[in-house]
Amino acid sequence: MSDSLSLPLRPLIEESDRPDALPVEIAQINAQWGAFRDVNEDSLRAQIEQEKYKDPYADDDDENDEDTSATDVDSAERLDLLYRRRAEITQFALQAHMEAMFALDFVSLLLSKQQPRQAETSMSAFLKQTAPLGSLDAEVVHPPPKPESAAVDTKTVSRGWRLQNFNAGANRLLDAATRLETEVASETRYWNEVLAVKEKGWKVCRLPRDRQALGVQYGFMEATPIFRDRGLAALRRADDGSLMLDKGLAPQRARMVRVRVKSCKGISGCSRVHPSSTNNAESIEDRIFQARDTLYEEELFHELFREARILGNQGVTTRQNLLQVPVSSGQEILLDLVDMDGDPTPDDPEIASTEDDTLANAISHSIHILLAYAHRQNLRRRTQPPPPLVPKRRHTPEYQLLRPVMAYLQHSSHVRWLESFLGDLHQVLKAAGLQFELNASPFSSLRLPTTPSIPAAEALVQTFLIPFESTFSCKLPSAQGSFKVRVRTSAMSPPLGTHFDISVNIPEYPDSQPPNRIGLQEEAAEVLTHFTMLDILSAIAHNSSPSAWTAVYPHHGELMAISPTGQNKKLQVTLSRHEISVRASSARGFEHPAEATDKKPVRSQTWKPNTPTESLSLMDFVAEISKDDS
Repeated sequence: MSDSLSLPLRPLIEESDRPDALPVEIAQINAQWGAFRDVNEDSLRAQIEQEKYKDPYADDDDENDEDTSATDVDSAERLDLLYRRRAEITQFALQAHMEAMFALDFVSLLLSKQQPRQAETSMSAFLKQTAPLGSLDAEVVHPPPKPESAAVDTKTVSRGWRLQNFNAGANRLLDAATRLETEVASETRYWNEVLAVKEKGWKVCRLPRDRQALGVQYGFMEATPIFRDRGLAALRRADDGSLMLDKGLAPQRARMVRVRVKSCKGISGCSRVHPSSTNNAESIEDRIFQARDTLYEEELFHELFREARILGNQGVTTRQNLLQVPVSSGQEILLDLVDMDGDPTPDDPEIASTEDDTLANAISHSIHILLAYAHRQNLRRRTQPPPPLVPKRRHTPEYQLLRPVMAYLQHSSHVRWLESFLGDLHQVLKAAGLQFELNASPFSSLRLPTTPSIPAAEALVQTFLIPFESTFSCKLPSAQGSFKVRVRTSAMSPPLGTHFDISVNIPEYPDSQPPNRIGLQEEAAEVLTHFTMLDILSAIAHNSSPSAWTAVYPHHGELMAISPTGQNKKLQVTLSRHEISVRASSARGFEHPAEATDKKPVRSQTWKPNTPTESLSLMDFVAEISKDDS
């Protein structure tokens, strides 16, 4: 238990911080013992001995005796004693008041020599009647002369204080001059840089909420309100006077919209991302350019997302920071907002090739130009008279940014497919010795308007906002038949998507016409192949000897040669984009194609693009079959 905590039970004796002064102690001794002449060592020792043998309860008995005696005092005597004490207190108060008034009159009479009006206000009426003003004066009594050494010391101390004050004042003036020079240099540099920014063409104005600060307008006034308000940043002054762009509203990081092309093999193209070189040594103009470009990119991505919400029926999907725009069955466009200085995210797929970098860069330039055109249209709309007011708020239409790009890419994809299909068909017919003249006019609708009131840049953009059209005209092997294909793509007005309008002119079959507005490539290929086959049948019937071959079932590609001996022959023509084949077989009368499928062919021939040139042509093959029949 030696380590246990011990607590004292006695109270602590606190000593007084301020001991009694000597006059207080002297007063206490006088009140208790009388004058000092009556106090000696013998009397003190006798008092100590008396206190040692004194009964401690004796004082209590004396007090009790006094209390009992006090109760015997008459109440009348106590009231008389109370009145006398009150009269004494009042007399002392009156005496003190009188002495204070005498002192005030004395001081007032003394001051009346120099300031009579002020002193008269505090004088009593009796003094004013008795003593005139200024009758009492005071003079300064010269002190005794000081020794010469004290005068020298005083003079030396005074001189030291003056020198010290002079040095301190000089130092303060030098510090103020240095600070003023630094401030002037800082202000000069600040205003020179502000003037340099203004001379570059930037709009410098006062901030709406801080009239004492300047700001630079780097945003676009025709942008949406959320981005228009962010286009104003304060021009602050640094400690050294350099101009500093306030980062309150300016974008913190350099960002841009990245465009990637995704194919079946992966990412096949990506738009060029310019790395940012922002540092402390960069000029203020470069920082303003960076803030403007980043704000423009953020607005562009915002408007792309806003437009993508209404394009869900066309296959456009949106995620947190990604837009997926389908172009064809094996290609789509990916758009996202990335940092220029940041590393690519780890979940990005690996870039397979760079063959579509040109396409990605073209799309990136296109959407930027379309946003600038939308700003120009907002300016044009704002300068015109406003429409009449209506109770219902008008809806602000979405900018046309994705739709023209989608329409162009889809139209280009369909046009390339049609060119490829007609090219394959031409090669097949050429291998068979048939004529097939193709005349293509891709994007025939892209013509620059000649309206003088519209600038050339706006007129060029307007050509991409109308439906795209391409025309293809072909002259068929019969030299009398032809067809014309008009490919139309629209992403802004219905009918949306791409449609094939095919018009056919075959004199042998004037009632056979294709359907209007074919929307699928497979259907368009079937229609073009079918009518080309009909024209080939017409060419065979026209070039053979009279009544040698007759198209009995033309829509099935069958011709028949009627012989008087009963040895009739049937010729069946099959056409596709890869080959054309002719099969000759014997037949009895007019048989339906479904009934003659099991007939063994007599002779057949197939032509493909790689067919040797020394082989028979289709017309020569038909002529030989006709000779065999004769």
